[in-house]
Amino acid sequence: MSTPAAPGDFVRLHGVTRLFEGGGGVDDLSLAIPRGGFTVLLGPSGCGKSTTLRLIAGLETPDRGRVEIDGRDVTALVPSARGLSIVFQSYALFPHLTVAENIVFGLRVRHVPRAERERKLKDALALTGLEGLDARKPAQLSGGQRQRVALARAIVADHPLCLMDEPLSNLDAKLRHSVRQEIRALQRRLGMTLVYVTHDQTEAMGMADHVILMRQGRIEQQGTPAELYQAPASAFAASFIGAPPMTLIPADLAGVPEPPPGHARAQLMAGVRAEALRLQPAGIGGLPAIAVASEFLGAETFVYLRIEGGPEIIARVPGRIEPAPGTALSLSWAEGATHWFDRDSGRSIRAAAAPQARAVPLSAQEAAAPPAL
Repeated sequence: MSTPAAPGDFVRLHGVTRLFEGGGGVDDLSLAIPRGGFTVLLGPSGCGKSTTLRLIAGLETPDRGRVEIDGRDVTALVPSARGLSIVFQSYALFPHLTVAENIVFGLRVRHVPRAERERKLKDALALTGLEGLDARKPAQLSGGQRQRVALARAIVADHPLCLMDEPLSNLDAKLRHSVRQEIRALQRRLGMTLVYVTHDQTEAMGMADHVILMRQGRIEQQGTPAELYQAPASAFAASFIGAPPMTLIPADLAGVPEPPPGHARAQLMAGVRAEALRLQPAGIGGLPAIAVASEFLGAETFVYLRIEGGPEIIARVPGRIEPAPGTALSLSWAEGATHWFDRDSGRSIRAAAAPQARAVPLSAQEAAAPPAL
């Protein structure tokens, strides 16, 4: 399977399949990654995102299909011949080498002249905030500094394509926030094409120009972060994106708004974002709910609710509101805030014809599971 060529594409996969004996991999995958953009491959563990990155890098060989980088067929080329840099989750630094030696190691292997190595090293140290640390060994650095060394090594290689596989997973929350901003700023400044793998939708939404959401070895939906958030193509996309993710409610429960014409309630699930929910005293109308717990987070509160015959619901309300557990409430939302999904296929009935969206049916277990924070 192949997709039409586009002049702005830098990486293309055409009908690529790579399956493993124990399960997992990708199946007939075709995608295009824009030139000079920040593209994130997003999805749960086992969805195929890291396999896709490894296929682009040449660390995996497809069972069938074709990989192109900048218009070249690189399917049979080794990683070193593909013109790309890779930043791994483990950083892959040599413990016996200094920061400077780690950064220029690849340049030395390629016999780049010493004067050019020193110039590139100086620029990379300045870009990554590592000036003054060039003589230290990796053991003398913090986690964030070691990650910067890995980034600097990718920068000095001066390749137009950089691949990153879960590069921030070893950092604490505060460092993850600061380093991801640095990565984003570097990508913009250098104009490189960056492909970034993560299972963390907060990273994806905060960094990417283009998000490719994957599930079961295929593309579930792709587009800008705003497109995935505002117009999910499937129940899976709706329940994966967002913090907390969208709640899915059987449409035949009393109090759920009227579905679109021509669709029976029993065929649908109603999806609503946590920030669109309104809490009122019981008996006012809407969906009857019982307060279970609440979490005050400063500017907002997450209120956990139980509805009869439906999933646990999380309402995201501004300020501090902490109803006592067991309090009866009425849950409502504006009609325009409802997203409608076919209960059997999981597909959005409004985005069924959306280009490049391939929805996989949501299983009964996934549909019934409470949203995870």
